[in-house]
Amino acid sequence: MSTASETVASDGTDGTDTTDSVLAEQLLRLTRRLHRIQKRHLEPLGITPAQSRLLRTVAHLSTARPPRMADLAARLEVVPRAVTTLVDGLESADCVRRVPDPANRRVIRIELTDTGRATLRRLRNARTGAAEEILAPLTADQREVLGGLLNALADAPAEHGC
Repeated sequence: MSTASETVASDGTDGTDTTDSVLAEQLLRLTRRLHRIQKRHLEPLGITPAQSRLLRTVAHLSTARPPRMADLAARLEVVPRAVTTLVDGLESADCVRRVPDPANRRVIRIELTDTGRATLRRLRNARTGAAEEILAPLTADQREVLGGLLNALADAPAEHGC
């Protein structure tokens, strides 16, 4: 009789799942669930999760001066074309605008509009609602432990490999 963590691989090898592979699968399932719930909470705002992330990044990077498209692509770890598409959508919604850099007019910077700042406030409320929904099954103590574990994972040095 096999346990729940054992499988039989179709290639005939021992298919016993390791604790790490089970955890990896659980994290992937949770990520998908988080994405679905966040998307549902953002829908009434007319903002996608990717646009939400870009809007928050523009706000964060704008403390000194509005970011360039390249700054956003690097921060979001996406190709510049993806940022262009996101900015186009947010610009259509009047959340951001493209402005020339006063020091170098060939450089375009992305700045928040008043509508963008208002949308950010609504996004914070939507994200809080999504977080409350996800965390509802956990006690306050469990949430504290989870927070510590997530910080340990997020702060771990990245390994570079194939």
